[in-house]
Amino acid sequence: MDLESADLSQLFAAGYKFPEIFTVKADDGITDIYGVMYKPYNFDSTKKYPIVAYVYPGPQTEAVLKSFNKGADRTDRLAQIGMIVVTMGNRGGNPSRSKWYHNYGYGNLRDYGLADKKAAIEQLSDRYNYIDINRVGIHGHSGGGFMSTAAMLVYPDFFKVAVSSSGNHDNSIYNRWWSEKHHGVKEVIGEKGDTSFVYNIDKNPDLARNLKGHLMLTTGDVDDNVNPANTIRVINSLIRANKRFDIMLLPGQAHAYGDMQEWFFWGLADYYAKWLLGDFSQPVDIMEMNREVEQKGSPAARAAAMGGRR
Repeated sequence: MDLESADLSQLFAAGYKFPEIFTVKADDGITDIYGVMYKPYNFDSTKKYPIVAYVYPGPQTEAVLKSFNKGADRTDRLAQIGMIVVTMGNRGGNPSRSKWYHNYGYGNLRDYGLADKKAAIEQLSDRYNYIDINRVGIHGHSGGGFMSTAAMLVYPDFFKVAVSSSGNHDNSIYNRWWSEKHHGVKEVIGEKGDTSFVYNIDKNPDLARNLKGHLMLTTGDVDDNVNPANTIRVINSLIRANKRFDIMLLPGQAHAYGDMQEWFFWGLADYYAKWLLGDFSQPVDIMEMNREVEQKGSPAARAAAMGGRR
């Protein structure tokens, strides 16, 4: 029997549209990769839109939403500044696909998912005329922060903009129980029969010289999961390579950014607006956030604070 049903009429009346599901091929041209595409609610198929990918490479899961939950709101919202936003899997990701699929990334912790992300975006661009393949962005958090920076350094002519938050950019200083499990540690037997371990994982700082596009690195300064040293090492390497880039430090925040999550979202949106849409109109006040708090002062001050920019 039907016990209840969701009433989404007010949501749709406000203009909401569900994302579209798509299937493409991995870089091998054989393996199916599944994804979800978010469009602006005022989408116009005759226009050209930048495309950005929200990524989390796993290998324990993939950043592809399969249900209507709170995780969808920021991806939906990001598309509304005027972009196509996609999330999709990659070989080496979710172990539920198959053991072969999951094991693809073993021994290649930095690069294993990048070719599939690039191939997926290229196929979507070939499929849909409204996607501008010359304006490609990528962002992610934690493993996604590591992956988005890697994308900018491994494919610097393809990915033009990245926002990399709290990335484990140097897995040799990340949790060994995670890195070892999904990369592998080589055992070396010495002349006396003693065993030592070779632990050398590819690192983003080693590729800093490859940066061509716009990169913003973010981290909380008390991150107890991915130590801020991961981001600091990338910063150091970029400085040594004489590169321009951007930094966002969130004081007092651990891995999830706590009560600064919303502020971070608008920093992410603004970065894409500037470098993919050419929109540098952002005022110093984040009007979208001011509308969500009680306004104090004169009526004129309150009216000014309520002004929008998009």
